[in-house]
Amino acid sequence: MDGSAQRTLLITLTGRDRPGVTSRLFRTLSQFPLTVADVEQVVIRGRLVLGVLLAYTEGADIGRVWNAAEKVANDLDMEIELSTGRNKRMPKRSGRLHVTVLGAPLKPAAMAGIAGRISAHGANIDRIERLAQNPVTCIEMDVSGADPDTLRAALAAEAAEQQVDIAVQHGGLSRRAKRLIVMDVDSTLIQGEVIELLAEHAGCLDEVAKVTEAAMRGELDFEGSLRERVALLAGLDAAAIDDVREKLRLAAGARTMVRTLKRLDYKFAIVSGGFTQVTDALVDDLGIDYSAANTLEIENGKLTGRVTGPVIDRAGKAAALRRFAAEAGVPVSQTVAIGDGANDLDMLQAAGLGVAYNAKPVVRQAADTAVNVPYLDTIVFLLGISREEVEAADAADAARHD
Repeated sequence: MDGSAQRTLLITLTGRDRPGVTSRLFRTLSQFPLTVADVEQVVIRGRLVLGVLLAYTEGADIGRVWNAAEKVANDLDMEIELSTGRNKRMPKRSGRLHVTVLGAPLKPAAMAGIAGRISAHGANIDRIERLAQNPVTCIEMDVSGADPDTLRAALAAEAAEQQVDIAVQHGGLSRRAKRLIVMDVDSTLIQGEVIELLAEHAGCLDEVAKVTEAAMRGELDFEGSLRERVALLAGLDAAAIDDVREKLRLAAGARTMVRTLKRLDYKFAIVSGGFTQVTDALVDDLGIDYSAANTLEIENGKLTGRVTGPVIDRAGKAAALRRFAAEAGVPVSQTVAIGDGANDLDMLQAAGLGVAYNAKPVVRQAADTAVNVPYLDTIVFLLGISREEVEAADAADAARHD
């Protein structure tokens, strides 16, 4: 066809979804000298919207095409809209991004605010898809024509106002290629802080909790605060560690996240300012590939109030991320780090995607994105995996083991 003489016909079919609608329309269109320029289809609550953009040369009998398409719509009891225009090649918009929105609940005002911010930055929403409905609603948008840093800042402000979580990521292969997840442990992978559980046994919970809180906010040097807190545990019977280990509870959704991403050949690492006496059990339980943590010194069955070896602090966590990425053969740009405290900041900033999970304000402000719902498996939505895909994979596994 002569591109300069091409025209277009846009056909939009709307109505009850059922098998065969798309094939019926294209069989009818195949009788005519047309080319397919674009196709989009979506089903919402059993209602189909199918849009087909066709190109044809001037002089073609488009009236016959029009009549044939209307007959298909009438036979299927669907609504149809048809419009013609010039086949002008649209310039490719730069800055393709994925914008992921998490809400529990997600209200229309939030979507209005987000869409308004995107528009105000001269960007366009090219596609919207729902990734999950329970336990949170997750909507993903493909956005083009925006600067990621300025849009991320604007949407972070909107997220705070609307009480939703929003992640902004570069589109394309960089997002699909993330293959190493590095997680903090206390208050991230597990509920609560191990050192505070030990302090409860030692009768010094209030003192330890105050220091922990200040360290998490970034007000105290982590190594110094850790040694100060561990010193308070001196003389505690080592059997208390076993009791704490048995009482640990994983974050909601932790097993689902690990199970789902391991199916996709992701590697997992845990990097903790806590203790190997606890993290080693998590490694075995969840099938974690790499781990780094501090070790409590024990003599004659009691804690000495000291840790052995170098302390895993803020810089140590980032160094561990880089080390594990090298061991896994994964570029650091293809890693995801998840944490909640100031001790995680270097790790979050070093990773390809840093996720502040129910984090302190200083961490939320510095991370690529923040997730404030209490479900760790929402992380899979940030990677483009839908709840339906997770449930289908779980069902297939269950059927194989029956």
